[in-house]
Amino acid sequence: MLGFIFGLNARLGRLHYFLATIVLAVVMTGLCFLVVFSLFSNVPHGAQLTFEMMKWPVIGLGTLFGAVSLTLQSMRIRDIGWDPVCVIPTWIAILAIDFAVAHKFPGLSLGPEHYGTVVGGLVNLVMTLALLFWPSGDYDGSTPDFGSSRFSSDPSPRGRSAAPAITDRIARASGEFGRRTF
Repeated sequence: MLGFIFGLNARLGRLHYFLATIVLAVVMTGLCFLVVFSLFSNVPHGAQLTFEMMKWPVIGLGTLFGAVSLTLQSMRIRDIGWDPVCVIPTWIAILAIDFAVAHKFPGLSLGPEHYGTVVGGLVNLVMTLALLFWPSGDYDGSTPDFGSSRFSSDPSPRGRSAAPAITDRIARASGEFGRRTF
């Protein structure tokens, strides 16, 4: 189900990803202006905007932006040939650890008001550049891994005889789990 919601099984090329990112930025900017305009038009003259007035529209816009960004990144990561179910949580975990390190050791952060270190900034830059410039992967529906060669000796196409990608991924992830060696 998540494969259909977040685009984990779809592909998006470099140019389409770039253009979709620009369209997302323009649309989100327009929505932010509409929310601010509607908030200011509903406030009586002389009164100031409070956090309570802005809280739910800002949360809604942030959730919408996060979901669409996650969908676009997942589709592009799938197009590269990587598995977005593994790449995106790893990316988030690295940035969370980076935030914790910058919070715990302020001397390592980029500045007193920054929440990250140089390492986190470089990881984010590398992932952004990979999403924008990495060439598309093969379209046979398989996810590359380090254990297998690119060309197989099996004459049948992998897409027709192989299990669906989800069950294949689960089988790979749980293959060695729980085995006991005596």
